Amino acid sequence: MLSTNPFDDDKLREECGVFGVWNADVAASFVALGLHALQHRGQEAAGITSLDGAGFHSHRAQGHVAGNFDRDETIRALPGRTALGHVRYSTTGSSALRNVQPLFAELADGGFAIAHNGNISNAMKLRRTLNRRGSIFQSTSDTEVIIHLVATSPQSKMLDRIVDALHQVEGAYSLLMLTEQGLIACRDPLGIRPLVMGRIGDTIIFASETVALDVIGARYEREVAPGEMIVVNADGVRSFRPFAAAAPRPCIFEHVYFSRPDSVVDGISVYESRKNIGAVLAEESGIEADIVVPVPDSGVPAAIGYAQASGIPFELGIIRSHYVGRTFIQPSQEVRHLGVKLKHNANSALIKGKRIVLIDDSIVRGTTSVKIVQMMRDAGAREVHMRIASPPTRHSCFYGVDTPERAKLLAAQMDVEAMAKYINADSLAFISIEGLYRALGDQRSAQQPQRCDACFTGDYPTRLTDLTDKKAEEAGLMLKAVV
Repeated sequence: MLSTNPFDDDKLREECGVFGVWNADVAASFVALGLHALQHRGQEAAGITSLDGAGFHSHRAQGHVAGNFDRDETIRALPGRTALGHVRYSTTGSSALRNVQPLFAELADGGFAIAHNGNISNAMKLRRTLNRRGSIFQSTSDTEVIIHLVATSPQSKMLDRIVDALHQVEGAYSLLMLTEQGLIACRDPLGIRPLVMGRIGDTIIFASETVALDVIGARYEREVAPGEMIVVNADGVRSFRPFAAAAPRPCIFEHVYFSRPDSVVDGISVYESRKNIGAVLAEESGIEADIVVPVPDSGVPAAIGYAQASGIPFELGIIRSHYVGRTFIQPSQEVRHLGVKLKHNANSALIKGKRIVLIDDSIVRGTTSVKIVQMMRDAGAREVHMRIASPPTRHSCFYGVDTPERAKLLAAQMDVEAMAKYINADSLAFISIEGLYRALGDQRSAQQPQRCDACFTGDYPTRLTDLTDKKAEEAGLMLKAVV
């Protein structure tokens, strides 16, 4: 089973998506709808855990939300007025069912379910310490580290145990936790990963993106603030700030690619921000051409902005079929080669003889860009110029994004001129980091960036303990080998 989409295999993979509901009839049905809206954030697995008077109920499965949570009997098996859910793409831990969230454990003072978007950058070090203390792990997910830290905390109250656990972790996290004391939402002190709160009457909802609130008819209330913990139970909605204040660093790539264009992130319409990015890209690296062509679907808003700013017509030069599944049985190499056109195909009548500006959101390994440029040349394009709506991706992400190791990032190995030759484009240009910030209404400060842009700049906003330990261990082994 191989992917038929030649453009999806060379993208930064979305992290995960979380969705939680307090005080709703059949809360699990709301969660299932919310997870449908967040499917783009994780297409590997999905899970829902609910709570009623009889206790906790869970269903977790590999694959999409549709097919796993669209049957009445599945939802009926998840009773209760409170539930949380998760869609997953594995960044830490394998894709095995044991790693599918929400994770659940019976602690000394009751059940504890957790759904996590992000990545704990000192999880391996904490895991080794916990193992030595006698903790027995059931998964390879970094999220389970939080469960064990809560379970072994010396604090007496559940909320204090959670705070104690989170004070020990590094990295990025937007968390939803379900206990018999209530539904708890928490965001890391830098706010790297997104989390919002909404409401339908007396029903409280938390979600990774505002689009999930829209789908269930909820009113957007506000973002969960960086470093904030919100507890929802019979006593109402209470907000706590258990962490030292820090300058927020939300992930800038949410605006470039991860979030749906109909979401609002950091108070900014993602669709508008992507159009702005395209306009700035046209200002910085405009070129004479006949048409602007987006790489579907993520390149469309930026291409619209580029076309409007440059005055070059926007055209759908690549047509995407929406009726082909992600996988397809391909019995031979010849059929496998033809299969890449099942989902995307050049609009040859439009392309032939034209000078094309191709707009894409990023270049990772470069394999996708090679295919796209060749597709345009095969369709008869006279010139192919590629413009990228993000700066060169030169560094790996350690905050919940599945990024190739740096040696496999094309921009870490080549300058822009060499990259243009590699993908066989007549020219190649990226938006500058300053231009990207400007498109979002900011002005980047090298001393204190307003966002996490580490994948472009290498400026990581937290310690990377596990990476540092790994490098030290590898250096020690190399030294021993030399000696």
